[in-house]
Amino acid sequence: MTTSNVEELVLRMAETHGVPGPVAQEMLAGARPCLHLVPFEDLTPAQQKEASPAARTGGLPSLPDGVDWPAGREPLVLTVHCAALPREALDIELPPDGDLLFFVEIEYEPESSAVLHVPADAQTAERSATYELDGEPEQARVYQPDVLYPVPGLTVGPDWRDAPATSAFLDGDPDRYGILDAFEEAVRDAAAGGASHGVSVQLGGFSSAWQSAPDEGDLVLLAQIHGQSIDLDVYTQTLIVGTREDIAERRYQALEFEQQV
Repeated sequence: MTTSNVEELVLRMAETHGVPGPVAQEMLAGARPCLHLVPFEDLTPAQQKEASPAARTGGLPSLPDGVDWPAGREPLVLTVHCAALPREALDIELPPDGDLLFFVEIEYEPESSAVLHVPADAQTAERSATYELDGEPEQARVYQPDVLYPVPGLTVGPDWRDAPATSAFLDGDPDRYGILDAFEEAVRDAAAGGASHGVSVQLGGFSSAWQSAPDEGDLVLLAQIHGQSIDLDVYTQTLIVGTREDIAERRYQALEFEQQV
């Protein structure tokens, strides 16, 4: 979405929900774009007609010669096809092509994790999940593959309600907290075009952390992965953050991983 389209959307939702224009402008000032990666069935019928896949959950990794499964043997939970992403929908810099592979344990706190970029022109081969540990055969966890589709979205800064006009709007009227909750939810749903995105993978934007948000200070969100978007029986949230510079320069070894339950 363009800046003017986002502003029009937010102001329209504000009018619908009885939110003053200055409050809507303060929300806009702190908002950041994101991409939701969702299954086909979570798209609206109109979106399904135009949908092109951009990612995959689970499966086995395809890696270049000389590159093996990360040493910790964390499962591959997400493969993002960078060239298939609508690039204008993000304010962080991802590779223009190739695949980003996310290896992380989502069922309990990961001891180590990895993000790898596989260039588009690399010769790759699928790696086996079977390996040897202390002379004994072991098997890395492999999740069921599922194709994901990109949906541009909008996230709202965690502190926007502390801004002057919004604080004044809330002052002395507890009912207005509910009005802003409904307004914020309507903005996010409208920005996603009606697609279901509550339990999904999110690239960029602000996190919607269940506990303290790790995207603070110089750290921004690269990816937020709900466990149920990989396996319906996994009720976790994995947040992957780094500096804008490290993300842009593909220094993925500097990323920080946090799991919340």
